[in-house]
Amino acid sequence: MDKHNALVVFEGKNIRRLWHKEEWHFSIIDIVAVLTDSSIPKRYWSDLKIKLKDEGFEMYDKIVQLKLPASDDKYYETDCANTETLLRIVQSIHSRKAEPFKRWLAKVAYERIQEIENPELAQDRAKEYYELKGYPKDWVDKRLRGIAVRQELTDEWKARGVTENQEFAILTNEISKATFGVPIKVHKDIKGLDPKFKNQNLRDHMTDLELIFSMLGERLSTEATRKKDTYGFGENLDAAKEGGTVAGRARRDAEKTFGIKVVSSENNSDLVKKKKIGKK
Repeated sequence: MDKHNALVVFEGKNIRRLWHKEEWHFSIIDIVAVLTDSSIPKRYWSDLKIKLKDEGFEMYDKIVQLKLPASDDKYYETDCANTETLLRIVQSIHSRKAEPFKRWLAKVAYERIQEIENPELAQDRAKEYYELKGYPKDWVDKRLRGIAVRQELTDEWKARGVTENQEFAILTNEISKATFGVPIKVHKDIKGLDPKFKNQNLRDHMTDLELIFSMLGERLSTEATRKKDTYGFGENLDAAKEGGTVAGRARRDAEKTFGIKVVSSENNSDLVKKKKIGKK
């Protein structure tokens, strides 16, 4: 599983999760529903919170409210907890499923630790994830290469004084805007992606050419960052624009030479359909 996969499954039931402050946070309501089979898990959790407070468990700094998707496709503030806090909560739920769940939760956390220590494992799991969704192998190879290129760039940013998530988003948008001629939001609109699904990753809906130019823009931005020996948001912003601009020139040259448009409305569902048709 990669950090864009917002669902995990335990005994056939979906559990929502979100990557927050460098670790997974899980929906407590979903956990309660799985372990108790309660018809009203929200009420069960409400009663359990009172019990935990009586037991001296300080929740105000343990439970975080994160926006997760609901059955109506809207996002709502939902009580969430990391692995350590969930294990404490589970201790107070009397259920025969509790012990298997603890082992499952520990395994999910352990896999993430493994991925930090050995990034190749994360790539292997991401590859399996994309293949299960039906993406063509050659597309998956490009997508994974793009992840590696992206990681190299973000590592440079972190080492050069860029720390805020908002700054990362601005830098990424500048590269994309210079490379493709449109900002990320417009690119998503062209793909027909629904803005209410905030966790959708544009790259998962890119064509081969879009992935290639995306990699080129970020790789050239890495080169500009190193060559200029940048530090701080402002200097890294200039390098990002420069890298994206060079990639943008290459895109326009390709479009003019071959009479094509790199930015396409084609998305992942089209890619999967093509793979299925090819198998017939």
